[in-house]
Amino acid sequence: MRKFPSSLLTFAGGAAVAVILVTLLTVSGILPFRTVETKVVKQTSSSAATTETAALTTGALTAAQIYKQDSGGVVEVLSTFDQQSSSQFGPSSSTAQALGSGFVVSAQGYILTNAHVVFSNGVKAGSVAVVFKGTGSATTRVKATIAGIDETSDVALLKVDPVQAPKLVVLQLGDSSKVQAGEPVVAIGNPLGYDFSVTSGIVSATSRNLQSPNGATIPNGIQTDAAINEGNSGGPLIDSSGKVIGINEQIASQSGGNQGLGFAVPIDTAAKVMAQLKTSGTVSYAYLGVSGQTLSADSSKALGVNASQGVLVAQDAGASPAPKAGIKGGSQQTAIQGQTYLTGGDVITAIDGTAVTSAEDLAAAILQHKPGDSVTVTVLRGGSTLQIKATLAQRPSGT
Repeated sequence: MRKFPSSLLTFAGGAAVAVILVTLLTVSGILPFRTVETKVVKQTSSSAATTETAALTTGALTAAQIYKQDSGGVVEVLSTFDQQSSSQFGPSSSTAQALGSGFVVSAQGYILTNAHVVFSNGVKAGSVAVVFKGTGSATTRVKATIAGIDETSDVALLKVDPVQAPKLVVLQLGDSSKVQAGEPVVAIGNPLGYDFSVTSGIVSATSRNLQSPNGATIPNGIQTDAAINEGNSGGPLIDSSGKVIGINEQIASQSGGNQGLGFAVPIDTAAKVMAQLKTSGTVSYAYLGVSGQTLSADSSKALGVNASQGVLVAQDAGASPAPKAGIKGGSQQTAIQGQTYLTGGDVITAIDGTAVTSAEDLAAAILQHKPGDSVTVTVLRGGSTLQIKATLAQRPSGT
């Protein structure tokens, strides 16, 4: 994810993970309920009618229409984690709860949410329940099982028995590749424990590189100014046609609360992950097998590299696709203003003709592919530019 000066990146779930620069802090527990002052402005019937007419004319749905259509398919996700500890009195056990959101994606009872809602500190939730909205304040609580977890995309798939659940409202999935900055969106979820809340805004930006709980890059993230807070994690970000375009995941904040910088995992990514989780419960990713350092114009000049931007290949991983294809890693350590670079290797400047400006860009480009795909890697070696074909492998577990 793009770094914001003096900001706090927080996963918007009950089990929250904050990033301050490169330091990861994990917090889990029951979300606090907060007392807030609310000013209610009553909309006149004439202005409401005008809004409704405008929506019908443009073909776009209002936030109220989207909520009426989709809120029945949004659920509250309650995860219970078993904790073990020891003291001078001996071992003891306790439980902690986390609150998040999710949404129904099939009539068979599958529900999408974020991985960090049901998986925290390397521990899977011991039990999960989902709460469906009914008429008025009525709700129905149903036990759920975890069909699969993928920390790399921060996506998890839950399953409920349709017989035990109320009539399932299946939310339609949109196409996140067509999302544009400026288009209206709404988020439905359970921020700070205020269940089944709706907020609205616009898409502030697309193509954001997000950081998953395990440190991987999630490409093509969606940025929105719709209010996102802890408890929104796993809930849908919905476009004006009522289709889900993303899974609300994290916020960038200086205070820990909403400041108009919310981020969502693109639904195209989530759908691909869901398909694999349904089949095998796990997800496979493509692997090039290099570690690299981002080069800026200044660092390139200081290192004597004839490239304004790119990724300096620090080292390659043994028998991975990179060295097999002929991509070379560095062999010398060079320090510049306290930063150590492993120099002497190739500089990757593009993948399949698309410029690579950072290590995050490189990771995102590889994630767009699947194991077995062939990619063209543009590298700068000395004063020459080379086009190297590499066949991607399946990423080993733990990398």
